[in-house]
Amino acid sequence: MNIRHLLRDNRGFILFLLSFALFRTAVADWNPIPSGSMRPTLLEGDVVLVNRLAYDLKLPLTDVVLMPLAEPRRGDVVTLSSPAGGTRLIKRIVGLPGDHIAMRDGVLVLNGRPQAYRDSHTQGETVTPGWVVDALRATEDLGGRPHAVQFLPALQARRDFAEMTVPPGRYFLLGDNRDNSEDSRFIGTVPRERLIGRAHHVLVSADWLGEDGWRLAPRFSRWAMAIR
Repeated sequence: MNIRHLLRDNRGFILFLLSFALFRTAVADWNPIPSGSMRPTLLEGDVVLVNRLAYDLKLPLTDVVLMPLAEPRRGDVVTLSSPAGGTRLIKRIVGLPGDHIAMRDGVLVLNGRPQAYRDSHTQGETVTPGWVVDALRATEDLGGRPHAVQFLPALQARRDFAEMTVPPGRYFLLGDNRDNSEDSRFIGTVPRERLIGRAHHVLVSADWLGEDGWRLAPRFSRWAMAIR
């Protein structure tokens, strides 16, 4: 069978695959969570739904913006292509263009105001298999959008940086797991065109690595959970 016959006989399936690929690259996508940088909001083994039309209409398979659709908001959880190497990351927007932002002893300072943390409590957190440390969890409020954050005092981390102004067209992003996240403290501010989309729900979730080795245990309580 030559290539012409193959294309003719399977044109319906090929069109389906092309349409599906276009949908994923231009409209909506899903993103597995491979690391703990967004704990406790997102866990390893979560798969999140990403709205690629949340901010911009882009040329498929590129960062070229065809039309802006809406403005990114403080507190949004977004997927992005890292400016430092292109790796796909998922973080939370904490600084908008023009914001003055700093961190002092782990406390986020936004436009001169230290953020308040409430409902704090301590629990054990497994950093690597067999290594459990105390984790301080609390609720941070970014302009009326409360969300959970986590601090790991036992780990060495970057908990201080001098005040900076977020440049026009760029955003300052942090992981909710503040002491275990590669975010704007290390990769710098992120240009708008690098934002892939907004993550809004957990599609499915499974505990894929337990203390007894590899396993797959669905976490049904997280399925279809809204991301805050």
